[in-house]
Amino acid sequence: MLSYLPLVVLLLVLLLAIVVAVHPKSRTYGFASWVVAAVLAGLIYPNLYLDNLPSDYSQFLNLLLQIAMFGMGATLMVEDFQRILRMPKAVFIGAALQFSIMPFLGWSLSKALRLPPELTLGMVLLGASPGGISSNVITYLAKGNVALSVTMTAVSTLLAPVMTPLMVYLYARETVDVDYFKMFLSIINTVVVPVALGLIVNIMLRRFKIDAARAEKFLALISMVAICGICGLIAAKSQGQIVQVGAWLLVGVIFHNLLGYLLGYWGSRLSGLDIRDSRTVAIEVGLQNGGMAANLAVDVLKNTSAAIAPALFAPVMNVSGSILASIWAQNPSPDSQRPSIAREPE
Repeated sequence: MLSYLPLVVLLLVLLLAIVVAVHPKSRTYGFASWVVAAVLAGLIYPNLYLDNLPSDYSQFLNLLLQIAMFGMGATLMVEDFQRILRMPKAVFIGAALQFSIMPFLGWSLSKALRLPPELTLGMVLLGASPGGISSNVITYLAKGNVALSVTMTAVSTLLAPVMTPLMVYLYARETVDVDYFKMFLSIINTVVVPVALGLIVNIMLRRFKIDAARAEKFLALISMVAICGICGLIAAKSQGQIVQVGAWLLVGVIFHNLLGYLLGYWGSRLSGLDIRDSRTVAIEVGLQNGGMAANLAVDVLKNTSAAIAPALFAPVMNVSGSILASIWAQNPSPDSQRPSIAREPE
């Protein structure tokens, strides 16, 4: 009977995720519930992933990330990049906070918790990554500035080939030999090129007057499925290590996420941004592209253990982000009614 217990627990987790995703009052937590389910499935029943894993693990992870980033790129428009000129201060502040606060938090929290070198590397990689794919949806649910969120995600993603290797070198060079150029090329290949291709597809759909909104929703769904696959696969591959160090690492990941929101918000307020834009920047800073961090750990640094923190961060950030969005949506900022450049997820 006990041999069936993992399978029973897995089925209950999947059932709960389905209920959360379809129930009208909890639908906004749908993506978060699926990410949590994917990670728990990897921990409870790892063979679900490992028995169907291609021989080249790193290349398969690469493919999943490329699919996820292509889906994100397909939700972008040329106007999202042009908007940088209309709101340069907010975009600059957001990017500066993104690549200063989060890498430092990853390093300092690891030292405070005395995490082993490979887990410290994972925390630094996570902190040095650009904004998370789900940040735009979370911002929309929080009644934040979606235009700013989309623009910040695009900008931090384009800055990643330069800033991510630089931050990893500054904070983790004593832990690992950082090949800056190899990391740069990997981010170009797995992040920038798929995003650019997705953007081109979006432009073509609109030019030929195809139902772009429906296509974007489908591609966004594919992107979310790929992210779930990345997180679940890493959890399954690292199950033994997560069981051994999971508690302390989870503490570090939670604080990394929550302090990202807090420092992102107050950093923006002290820089002169209003409440609505500061909330948007806080979400963008607190949510990281864990898929990219995990891929760099496995594909470039050849360190599976360093991918554990990004895998744990994904469910944490999506759950906390959904809760934060619910709180802020119920308490809209005084400047929410001011005119802004509309940009809502289609």
